Amino acid sequence: MDWIQLALFLTILLVFVKPLGLFIVRILDPNAKTFLDPLLKPIERGIYRSAKIDPTQEQGWKEYLICIMGFSLVSLLFVFIGLGLQEYLPFNPQKIKPPAWHLNLNTSISFMTNTNWQSYGGESTMSYFSQMAVLTVQNFVSAAVGLSAAAALIRGISAQETNAIGNFWADLVRISLYLLLPICIGTATLFIAEGVPQNFHPYAQAQTLEGRIQNIAQGPIASQEAIKLLGTNGGGFTNANSAHPYENPTPLSNFLQLILILLIPTAQIYSFGVFAKNIKHGWAIFTSLAILFILGVWICSHYESVGNPQMHQLGIFGSNWEGKEQRFGIFGSTLYACVTTAVSCGSVNCMHDSFTPLGGFIPMLNIQLSEVVFGGVGAGLYSVLLFVLLAIFIAGLIIGRTPEYLGKKIEPFDIQMTMLAILPFVLLIHGFTALACCTEWGVNGVHNAGPHGFSEILYAFSSCTANNGSAFSGLSTNTVPYNLSLAAAAFFGRFLVLGPVIALAGSFAKKKINPNGAGSFPVSSPLFIALVIGVILLLGALIFFPTLTMGPIVEQFFMHKGELSE
Repeated sequence: MDWIQLALFLTILLVFVKPLGLFIVRILDPNAKTFLDPLLKPIERGIYRSAKIDPTQEQGWKEYLICIMGFSLVSLLFVFIGLGLQEYLPFNPQKIKPPAWHLNLNTSISFMTNTNWQSYGGESTMSYFSQMAVLTVQNFVSAAVGLSAAAALIRGISAQETNAIGNFWADLVRISLYLLLPICIGTATLFIAEGVPQNFHPYAQAQTLEGRIQNIAQGPIASQEAIKLLGTNGGGFTNANSAHPYENPTPLSNFLQLILILLIPTAQIYSFGVFAKNIKHGWAIFTSLAILFILGVWICSHYESVGNPQMHQLGIFGSNWEGKEQRFGIFGSTLYACVTTAVSCGSVNCMHDSFTPLGGFIPMLNIQLSEVVFGGVGAGLYSVLLFVLLAIFIAGLIIGRTPEYLGKKIEPFDIQMTMLAILPFVLLIHGFTALACCTEWGVNGVHNAGPHGFSEILYAFSSCTANNGSAFSGLSTNTVPYNLSLAAAAFFGRFLVLGPVIALAGSFAKKKINPNGAGSFPVSSPLFIALVIGVILLLGALIFFPTLTMGPIVEQFFMHKGELSE
């Protein structure tokens, strides 16, 4: 039944890949018509007029990058001020006070970078206004920024002998208006039908069997739920995220959430094939990522199904149910963990901290591989293309000729930008993890001994640097040092990668496309698929294997010995 569920999941995704991919192509062309034009075109024109934007004015890579940075910094300021004034703004029936300055800064950077790391419980820290008018707005625009950056790179690779890679403002408006908003309205309605609340009622109170009073969260949950998944944001309305019955009440809503998380990332790959005029190449990339995804799901679900051998010695056989919701089952939980970490989402329906060591190894590795397994909204696609460029470059070195990609020569500047986009990711994860392990504030936040505690620190900085936002749990991060260091990891993890990517788009746009010759590397062959998989796994093994060994791999041996550490 588990494999039937996985097959059904992948089949439904495949049904949407081509039509949504073609729709994205039309959205990224300001002159193309869509079936939503009669409804949305007047709104789009009104936005351009009020903001004095000329959507037909093309931008070079430097101007495009400046617009991204400027808009992101304004978004950061908007969130910081909005959360700081929370108690004075409407829709706050619980009279919740503003978060501390360091938590506010962490949250502002987190949502601006599409990370959505939460060092707080949503229902006890944020008002309804903050949730829907501050954080949910960022869920839309931060996803649109990532999609815009991917669109710039796609245009750069497919264009020739031009300095233009599009118009950021037109991309931002059209992606938000034509892609994200309509899908979110439809899926929010489906979530309401499944039992997800959408109201402004004060929290309900119930008396427990022990005679205590329990506050039950209410609020506009369904609308935030839709974009948190579609935009691969991941920030939950409640502290338990999608493990909470109000955010994810049924197996059907759980399945719908899984589809939403991978809907745009998979369609983007087809869009890239259309732009590059090589759809077979798009499918080759899709196939290589699908193989990695299925392999990860199999390993994770296997070790969670086998359970803890220490329990077996006590005569208790069965799967590892700790930290999982019975309404989703083992496979529904492990599939969710693999999906949300394969992309830059971070929404969770179970506690990764409760996974077996090698079960938790897969979500952590997914994040550390730059989330290239289908990738997040926008950011995932350009991370995938970085690895594709490396694969082509390595192939060129092997055969002793200048590497070419889709008819364009890969020159030293292109490799420099590719490595500049990859190296900060590695340095940030290892640097901040080492800092936390060597300082009192870092160690004091850990609640578990031995390699598992190390895994919690490593996972936290991996998650923020990769703009994922999911947590291993078991780590107290709502302190000044943790909030500032995790915010720094999220900020630099976003923009130290995004900058070289836009520069790469500008470099490729200037190149001339040459027809493929007999010596051109076939980018839609099984050999290409094997090379891409090999480069992704090889780089991941070389870069992160030492730290993964100190964490989940060593813990696996300790688990069999029945020890926490030595």
